[in-house]
Amino acid sequence: MSADALVLTGRSVRLSRRNIDALITAVALPVILLLIFVYFFGGAINTGTRYVTYVVPGVLLLCAGYGSANTAMAVTEDLKGGIIDRFRSMDIGGTAILTGHVLASAARNLAATSLVFALAFAIGFRPAASAAAWFAAIGVLVAYILAISWLAATAGLIAKSPEAAGGFTFFMSFLPYPSPAFVPTHTLPSWLQGFAEHQPVAPVIESLRGLLLGQQVGHTPWVALAWCAGIAAAAIAGAALLFRRRTD
Repeated sequence: MSADALVLTGRSVRLSRRNIDALITAVALPVILLLIFVYFFGGAINTGTRYVTYVVPGVLLLCAGYGSANTAMAVTEDLKGGIIDRFRSMDIGGTAILTGHVLASAARNLAATSLVFALAFAIGFRPAASAAAWFAAIGVLVAYILAISWLAATAGLIAKSPEAAGGFTFFMSFLPYPSPAFVPTHTLPSWLQGFAEHQPVAPVIESLRGLLLGQQVGHTPWVALAWCAGIAAAAIAGAALLFRRRTD
């Protein structure tokens, strides 16, 4: 990683600290959703285990999705504010600028995820993972966060305003719903089950759930990592192309 990317990561983190409203929203929404799912709906949903144990992986991905919206908006604000021209006059490339936003996004998301984990433990989440399984689960989660952060940065380059950028990232927050995140897929309508079981989020959720609960996961984590790598690669390539078009 270049020194420019590290410096710009620090800049993005400082900007995040100043945007208190966005930080609170990104953290509060997943926390509220966890409480709603567990205490409002959990008693009516049969998953074969305590519902808090079942639902935590899905809420972690929701947390990452909501956090990515800040990345998209920050990229759009940079483009609108003229700071990109100043960076380019200092011979700072687009890759370093976008990497700074993505790494800052990952740091924000990991902090928010830690808070969600803490609340989950407080209300009864009890994982049975070994040390190796914990490391594997964290690796899958970080890969997913980085992938959707790059996707959000790409959305920020497409959007013409920060508000539109936030809207473009809505689907990232929505994607865990038609998946095994909150209910077993066999309870979904038959026409939706195929999508729910084979969309990119599904193997990430199944990997996190299986690893954290000490279950056999087979090759599912590798499928999850392959999805994350593919999304990240496509987003990075798209971001590089869009950045050149928006700034040339």
